[in-house]
Amino acid sequence: MDLNPSYKNGLRMSAPILALMTLGVLGLSTASASEYANPNDYEGMALLTFFLFFVGYISMGAAFIFFVMERNSVAEEYRTTMTISALIVGIAAFHYYYMRGAYVEDGIVSVHYRYMDWLITVPLMALKFPSLVGKDAITDAKIPGIGGFANVCFFGAVWMIGWGFAGETGLMDGTFGDSAGLICLILSGVGWAMIIVAVGDPFGMMEPKGIDNSKVKAELEWSLNALRMFIVVGWVIYPIGYLYSPEANLLDGNQELMGVLYNIADMINKIGFGVVAWMGAKKATAAMA
Repeated sequence: MDLNPSYKNGLRMSAPILALMTLGVLGLSTASASEYANPNDYEGMALLTFFLFFVGYISMGAAFIFFVMERNSVAEEYRTTMTISALIVGIAAFHYYYMRGAYVEDGIVSVHYRYMDWLITVPLMALKFPSLVGKDAITDAKIPGIGGFANVCFFGAVWMIGWGFAGETGLMDGTFGDSAGLICLILSGVGWAMIIVAVGDPFGMMEPKGIDNSKVKAELEWSLNALRMFIVVGWVIYPIGYLYSPEANLLDGNQELMGVLYNIADMINKIGFGVVAWMGAKKATAAMA
């Protein structure tokens, strides 16, 4: 049954309110004494870590509300992209609440909560490419046993996160010995490289295997290259943070420095990913008018 215009408008108006209520309920349902932690109990790098966990939670939550509110301001073909953007930061906000709680209550920069978040959000980030450029701009190139563009993006992301988790939790120490952290970092980089080969680089050094640049709408070109810049340059912060992971046994373990680098990287990449996709979607929508 078709919805009348007034009912449709009502749904559009209620969506951001429901989004805000959902985020609020999630926060209230996990409230604890850590909510009232005293910043004066921290100093130096510990204070910066404490600060960035709070900023990460609030900024991700704000971005979630923004993307939900803006979803209906773009053409229907770009609303999946906006939904993915909202999911990425919404899921991250939820996990950041738990990560800050773990740090405040137990003094732990939790690797496990971090990878729970990444296992969901990083594949979603990779899948923003096919959702933004559309099926007409996706090539027929496939990798045997994996599949086409979207499958390669998803597989590369899961591979990358899986090996990173193994390296940061010591899962492979019994197999690779003292070199486990380094070997897992290299293997994780293979997944990163797969995504770059599929989506292309922002400098035009190679043609992407999964996207036909000639079929990408002109209004989306800047946003597409900006997303590539996040993948190639913005994601460099993550392996730098990995080097300071206590369990990776590469540099002197420093959980606060690792946490600061990871938190900065998450805020830049997850929120930035959504913003540049939104900008492209808005520009493409205006051109269709």
